[in-house]
Amino acid sequence: MPSLPLPFHGPGKVRRSASVPYIRVPTARAIVDCAVYVDGERLPGRFTHQSALSAARERGGFVWLGLHDPDARQMAEVAETFGLHALAVEDAVQAHQRPKLERYDRTLVVVMRTVAYREHEIHSVSEIVETGELLIFIAPDFVIAVRHGEHSPLAVVRRQLESDPGRLRLGPGSVLHAIADHVVDSYIEVVQSVEFDVDAMEEEIFTPRSPITVEAIYQLKREVVELRRAVNPLALPLYSLVHNTDLPLDAEIRRYFRDVADHHTAVAERISDFDDALSSLINAALAKITVQQNTDMRKISAWVAVAAVPTMIAGIYGMNFEHMPELKTTWGYPVIWLVIITICGSLLALFRRNNWL
Repeated sequence: MPSLPLPFHGPGKVRRSASVPYIRVPTARAIVDCAVYVDGERLPGRFTHQSALSAARERGGFVWLGLHDPDARQMAEVAETFGLHALAVEDAVQAHQRPKLERYDRTLVVVMRTVAYREHEIHSVSEIVETGELLIFIAPDFVIAVRHGEHSPLAVVRRQLESDPGRLRLGPGSVLHAIADHVVDSYIEVVQSVEFDVDAMEEEIFTPRSPITVEAIYQLKREVVELRRAVNPLALPLYSLVHNTDLPLDAEIRRYFRDVADHHTAVAERISDFDDALSSLINAALAKITVQQNTDMRKISAWVAVAAVPTMIAGIYGMNFEHMPELKTTWGYPVIWLVIITICGSLLALFRRNNWL
């Protein structure tokens, strides 16, 4: 009888309830790619994660294992094979972690948030920035990349590294750098797309009679806040990867990370600029709405003043008093109309000259 996989409680330890059955999904379902690299070259053939680790240790290479959305049972099996710490494995399953760098004995754990831009109409209130997560385990003989989310696949990173054996000879650190560089490059692409949105919204705001709404600006600002939460916390892990000499990384790899950190800093600064610009746009939109409301009120007041003239005169002569000399006058009716038209025309001319109408 099928059900869902159970939560993870440590390597090789999965709590099972007798009243809740489950489907046992093979670990291979979560594996995107598993390869062994020796002296910068990928060994031919296909490997399971167990056989890959054995081959890497026998030949002095390392394993690069890619996982996509593993469940607790699948991750427990991988953790048992590679000796991963239970707390780090739990983070890999939950997939709602803040970007960070942690060390468990000889294993480094790096968490990065991935982002993707979604096409949308500028006036619509919809999701603009989609976020995911990458958790990377790195040790002298393996790299395990756990990806959550449907965007930011790492196949292109693997192909680029395999075409450059010199970098792969630097070991698992080169893979960590390539992934971090890929993630930060995706930040740059998303920031450029968001910048186009901010510029278009700014142009709309300062265009007369534009249809832009405050709700659309608030939505973009909320998405920029989400982008900032995904991007900015990565600064501290990158700083540690560059400057912390206690970490098991080659000096050449540290120099590569310095370039990644510089790009990340530039992205973080642009996101901060977006936040300030959108705050100013909100104030401008509210001011524009206030001005429009004042303009509408002036028009309404002007028409009320014009309409008040015939209303007042008609009210006076509609009182039907017996002794009203004008009622007996032959030219009284056309004279009253002449007076009404003259006064109303004068008011219309005055209001138009003052740009009230």
